[in-house]
Amino acid sequence: MKKQDIRILLVDDEPDILEILKYNLSSEGYQVSTAKNGIEGVEKAKKKKPHLIILDVMMPEMDGIEACEIIRNTDGLKDTIITFLTARGEDYSQVAGFDAGADDYITKPVKPKVLVSKVKALLRRLKENQEPQPEIKKVGNIVINREEYKVVNAGKEIVLPRKEFELLSLLTSKPDKVFKREVILDKVWGQEVVVGGRTIDVHIRKLREKIGDHHFKTVKGVGYKFVL
Repeated sequence: MKKQDIRILLVDDEPDILEILKYNLSSEGYQVSTAKNGIEGVEKAKKKKPHLIILDVMMPEMDGIEACEIIRNTDGLKDTIITFLTARGEDYSQVAGFDAGADDYITKPVKPKVLVSKVKALLRRLKENQEPQPEIKKVGNIVINREEYKVVNAGKEIVLPRKEFELLSLLTSKPDKVFKREVILDKVWGQEVVVGGRTIDVHIRKLREKIGDHHFKTVKGVGYKFVL
């Protein structure tokens, strides 16, 4: 996909930040739209169908967490890459962001060149997601449908955010194999994407809650594995 065909939506209540980020990303050749709060962000996301949304957390009218949840439940936007951009670096806000369905988390202030590099790394997933994958896979009582991004566990459909889905798909690709943390980060988040140390743990916790604690085993100091 060419840069000029890639649509990016910036959502932040600080005009200066919107102006700087839009200038730098537009200079790279991307189609960039902006919104000043969560409500406007959701409206523009539905209209523009962006490939990537950079979303502030603390905003008037509607915060980024709520906006992200709405976007993730909107047809045509479930596969959109969403990263939070916020000055809040506390663990709880990161956890809330991932729970809402975010793919990544950027703490501001961030230098424009760093952000552009980050955006390029995030957008590489568009190409990766186009690579052929088995459309439907069954592991025990779990059916994973990549075409529809749907998981059925013992006959019950479960809705998973993108990264939880990708993590489950990776671990179930080879049951009982221990996947090292660095391998998980590389395969699910991309080796050029920097995420917090607790990112994997947060996603594993959510999968345990939704799929079953007994399916996910921690190998201390190494990583995780999926067991039937």
